[in-house]
Amino acid sequence: MSDENLISKTRRKRQAHDLQDLGKALTRLRADQLARIEMPDELREAVAGCRAMTKHEAIRRQLQYIGRIMRDMECGPIAAQLEAMHAPSHRQTALFHGAERWREALMAEEDAVERFAREFPEADPQRLRALAREAVEERRAERPPKRFRELFQVVSAILQDHARRQP
Repeated sequence: MSDENLISKTRRKRQAHDLQDLGKALTRLRADQLARIEMPDELREAVAGCRAMTKHEAIRRQLQYIGRIMRDMECGPIAAQLEAMHAPSHRQTALFHGAERWREALMAEEDAVERFAREFPEADPQRLRALAREAVEERRAERPPKRFRELFQVVSAILQDHARRQP
């Protein structure tokens, strides 16, 4: 065996722990999420067996077994599917931040309602102006942020509707 093919014991242990962590993540998925992930039947059965266990030591041994099964297979696709399932949608995050920015602008700037109405013609400028004014009054009076939240919901709904219509 050449030196290039040797992997240190520390690295092998780290890889084994990474596979066990991936297996643990699989055991924590809901049944419908687990069903969507493509994996060999042997691994699926081992994960299902682990989910049914209640004793700590039994779970630990089963996770080691799952890691051993995963050592003999390509785990990249499983990890990618799991990551895609857990990663929030970048588009949704961008819409959320956009709604927050518009809400703050509507509350702080005089011409923001007109800019918003120009960019999103389906918006009701009169309602937006009233909600923004009431949200500012709520904040000034230190009342619960009912209109503040309502303004966000209205702006968010408009942005989501607009995004759905865009290609």
